[in-house]
Amino acid sequence: MAKLKSIVIIDGSNFYHKLKELKIPNKSLFNYSKFIDSIVENTKIVSKYYCIGKIRAKQQNKKARKMMAKQQSLVTKLQKQGLTIQFGYLLKSNKQYHEKGVDIQMAVNLLKGAFKNQYDYAYLVSSDSDLIPAIKEVKLTGKKVIYIGFEHQPSFALLKICSKSQLLSKKDLLPFIKK
Repeated sequence: MAKLKSIVIIDGSNFYHKLKELKIPNKSLFNYSKFIDSIVENTKIVSKYYCIGKIRAKQQNKKARKMMAKQQSLVTKLQKQGLTIQFGYLLKSNKQYHEKGVDIQMAVNLLKGAFKNQYDYAYLVSSDSDLIPAIKEVKLTGKKVIYIGFEHQPSFALLKICSKSQLLSKKDLLPFIKK
């Protein structure tokens, strides 16, 4: 019997902010590859996506250039760990930045993979309820969507709609910090 296939989709900004809320030290040393291996259940991982808004910086904006350099460093580390990086963009309004296009990227990954029969299980590391319509469609194909969330702030909507859920605590995440 062939081994079941899975994809993993990480909402990069959401994941970063959840780690920050948990006061996870050295977030830049987080081992995403080992983390992904720990959440998938005896399946063959066929794709690992990390979706994030791309930081752009004008030459004169030192803070934005520093943030952009940090993001580029993270992207390089993630690519070395076998993740496919998919960018949305950042839109500034009222002096705040908002990600655009990231949810759509994740929804497309879910739907495309389901309709092309590329996976049996989709592991979704995001607490974004905007993905619910895509999750409903994926489930109609017979695929399973597993919500990977956080104990301290779960998405009750995703807990309700997904096929299965796993909520993580700080203790669960600390082993993935490289020493």
